[in-house]
Amino acid sequence: MKIKYKIALSYSISAIILLNTFAILAYYLSSQSRQAEYLDRLEYRARSIANVIIEDNTVKVDLLRKLDKTTFQDLYKESILVYNLNYDLLYSNMKDTAIRTSRPLLDYIKKYGEYSHGRDNGELVGVYYTEGDVSVIVLVSSLDKYGYQNLQNLKRILIIEIVVAVIVLVIIGYLFARKMVQPIDKLVTQVKTINANNLQGISVEARGKDEIAQLGANFNTMLQRLSDAFDLQKSFVNNASHELRTPLASIISQLQVALSKDRTKEVYADILASVLEDAENLSDLSNGLLQLAQSELNQQKFIFSAVRMDELLLEMGNLVKLKHIPVAAEPQRGPKVDISFLKVPDQDTELVVQGNESLLKVLFLNLLDNAFKFSADNTARVTIDFFTHNIQIQVRDNGIGIGPDELNKVFEPFYRGANAHATRGHGLGLSICKKIVQLHKGHISASSAPGKGTVFTVILPHA
Repeated sequence: MKIKYKIALSYSISAIILLNTFAILAYYLSSQSRQAEYLDRLEYRARSIANVIIEDNTVKVDLLRKLDKTTFQDLYKESILVYNLNYDLLYSNMKDTAIRTSRPLLDYIKKYGEYSHGRDNGELVGVYYTEGDVSVIVLVSSLDKYGYQNLQNLKRILIIEIVVAVIVLVIIGYLFARKMVQPIDKLVTQVKTINANNLQGISVEARGKDEIAQLGANFNTMLQRLSDAFDLQKSFVNNASHELRTPLASIISQLQVALSKDRTKEVYADILASVLEDAENLSDLSNGLLQLAQSELNQQKFIFSAVRMDELLLEMGNLVKLKHIPVAAEPQRGPKVDISFLKVPDQDTELVVQGNESLLKVLFLNLLDNAFKFSADNTARVTIDFFTHNIQIQVRDNGIGIGPDELNKVFEPFYRGANAHATRGHGLGLSICKKIVQLHKGHISASSAPGKGTVFTVILPHA
């Protein structure tokens, strides 16, 4: 069943139940009011009769009979019974009718002074009346014909009103539900037209401040994220396929040249060295692609623990030095890592962040590797500073620098500066660094000027 039908049905049923409850309550209260009013009327009649029948300490039955013929007979099916204290019937307006009054009833009236009761065939009131030395028991019963007729008329009116109200409520409930669900129907219609080919720039209508508008706004945000993800995927696939093709093509072509005819030992050595360089280049690219894919994972996939950044940076410096072991002919060109504190920490906790140690190693390994590659003196300068809520680490080189129009692009996958093509690399390292910093809820930025080197600033929150 559609939501709008469920809403209309629930609304109609609730309204109908409420309407019927009020109708039944109105009929019940009207019935109770009619009965109470008619019993009061009968009681007044009974006391009036008792007051008339007693005169000069005697019971004037003839006077009552005379008055009965002229004034008293104005109630429908009225019966009047008058008893003395011995329960002898003194007067009755019923002729040719067997009169039966239970003795317990007369005892009750004599004891408590009055009695009233509603019956199916009418209401009955009994009073015990004393004037002077004379006491009588008067019973008056009658059928409230007009009161019952009014109740029946009220009942018919309520039934007609309920039937009409049910029809109106069903129609109103359907219109109300359709109006309320209309934005959802529009959203569903728009969603049906969305596919992987038209995500760019598409959005659903989201107006107002209700939950449906919030759903539309969140859906638009999701569409934008999907569009960005598809664009990133397309760019990644295109760039990766191009970057992988280049070293593979170079390896294949060089091997084909080597196999085309016999070569000298020196030529084979040169070819193998070139192939080795391309293979290392291909290995670096594959590792970069794997690291980039890993950095795209959700934070919940990684185990975070307390990591001391000074110890990790010292370890990274040693690893980078081992990775870039200088050749024997140029030992002076070995990499150097200069680590310094801008101020002395008072507590060890000021140097601790909550993070994944493996990812943080990849982060600073890439930054230090870049600093070595682009520094004229093959030195990376690292400064550590700390604040109340975070720690700041800067990696500086004195290399060729980056143009101001390229600074905002260096963290994009496969992007390389115009002056960096002569240096070996694939443009993946900084994009990996950015993803890792984002997973740690930190921030990374770059500042540079051509010919004056580059500074990468990483800010990570404390544990």
